[in-house]
Amino acid sequence: MSRVTVWHDGNCPLCRREIAIMRRLDRRGRINFVDATGAADCPLDRSELLARFHAMEDGTLLSGAAAFAAMWRAIPVLRPIGLLARHRPVLGLLERAYLRFLKVRPRLQRWFGKQEAQA
Repeated sequence: MSRVTVWHDGNCPLCRREIAIMRRLDRRGRINFVDATGAADCPLDRSELLARFHAMEDGTLLSGAAAFAAMWRAIPVLRPIGLLARHRPVLGLLERAYLRFLKVRPRLQRWFGKQEAQA
């Protein structure tokens, strides 16, 4: 298995929760998690990097569902899903679901932000 770099939005309460889960699942330390809001080294314009999920696997920059699949392949318990995503029809379905998620993401961010404030 290769190492993967994942850029995430450290200011997003939803993203922080998800990355915390992925960090716990990454018991072999194969993922380098980078907070794109404070990272000095970004492969893209910061606003572009924060608009979609991005990962680097084997020197290839990926975004959206393909980036999630790369992250999943680095985590043994999620690896089967990541491997399935190498098939175009599966990746296409995942990307469509991701695009739908992006539409509700702002509302989810606000909701998770309120949850953090109450905790």
